[in-house]
Amino acid sequence: MSWEDTFTSWSKGPGQTEQDKCDNAERAVKRAISDNTKLSAMPISVFTQGSYPANTNVRQDSDVDVCVRLNNTFFYELPAAGSQNPADYEIGPAPIGFADYRNLLGQALVAEFGDSGVTRGNKAFDVHENTYRIDADVVAAFEHRRYTGFDAAGRPTYISGVEFQPDRGPRVINWPDHTAKNGVAKNTRTGRVYKRTIRILKRLRNKMQDDNIAASKDIASFLIESLVWNTPDEHFALPNYSTIVRELLIHTYNKTKSQTDCDEWGEVSELKYLFRDAHQPWTRQQANDFISAAWNYLGFK
Repeated sequence: MSWEDTFTSWSKGPGQTEQDKCDNAERAVKRAISDNTKLSAMPISVFTQGSYPANTNVRQDSDVDVCVRLNNTFFYELPAAGSQNPADYEIGPAPIGFADYRNLLGQALVAEFGDSGVTRGNKAFDVHENTYRIDADVVAAFEHRRYTGFDAAGRPTYISGVEFQPDRGPRVINWPDHTAKNGVAKNTRTGRVYKRTIRILKRLRNKMQDDNIAASKDIASFLIESLVWNTPDEHFALPNYSTIVRELLIHTYNKTKSQTDCDEWGEVSELKYLFRDAHQPWTRQQANDFISAAWNYLGFK
């Protein structure tokens, strides 16, 4: 097949069977919560995040991220230019510590799936797949509040996300609602080509990994989504996928050659810089090397 035929095939979303297995994994985690006396009495939201709810997953995305967020307590950050007194923002003691909450979730998952069905990782509990659900990475999380100031009535204002603290390493803050909203909006603006292009790039990475292309190793799916997010909308209006991918690679390669040209790039949420944080699981150079290797792998001139 030509690359155009391959890209057309790669652009398609997952089949219904795979989606059903994703939904089953989410339902199984919700059942574990409802079956636990302590957790079922808490205000908890269980939802998928990442590529599955965004509909940018591909077949080799072998697991689904399930967030179990406790809604009556939160981590927070105060505005640098405002008061640094938490009481001014109506912040009081938390009803439960994060470590205790995470341990409680682990106990509930083991009770539901058995000792052999759950593995505790540094960041998430791995609930192993079976014949009717896919592998699930289950994350215990609190709400994260980025306070921005006060409204006209003097009430504190904030942007809401999620945060969790791994057993080892720095805190992790994500913005799933903003990520989802922005992804839908860009997909609509580009006639649904945005998410199709993400799938193409993910499958290209997978193919390069199968062929032992070193620069494709450890390239996170969300890094790919964010690189495509930072590609201008007009690039998705080109006549075919081959041209779209070619121009996307040119744009992304040139912009990631130096920190200056992509310093303002954000993740899809536009609430977190893509390359500024030293704790990101990727680097600008890693992204640039992958884009260069993809160009060569495709044989573009």
